[in-house]
Amino acid sequence: MPTLDVREIPPPERHPMIHQTFEDMDAGETLEIVNDHEPKPLFYEMRAEVEAFDADGYEVDREDDEKFVAKFPKQ
Repeated sequence: MPTLDVREIPPPERHPMIHQTFEDMDAGETLEIVNDHEPKPLFYEMRAEVEAFDADGYEVDREDDEKFVAKFPKQ
């Protein structure tokens, strides 16, 4: 499972990096993203713009105040 820890990445660079990584994945893979907040805006963006994103399989776990781990599955 590809994992991106974007907490140290400047915010303007996060979404393009995530989209590129997701695009490069094979169907059936899941992208795990570690972030400092719940990535709801990214979820809505992916659901609206990325046909291969399996929104029903999305999950997010809050591990502490500044660590959220989200799973973005690809159909």
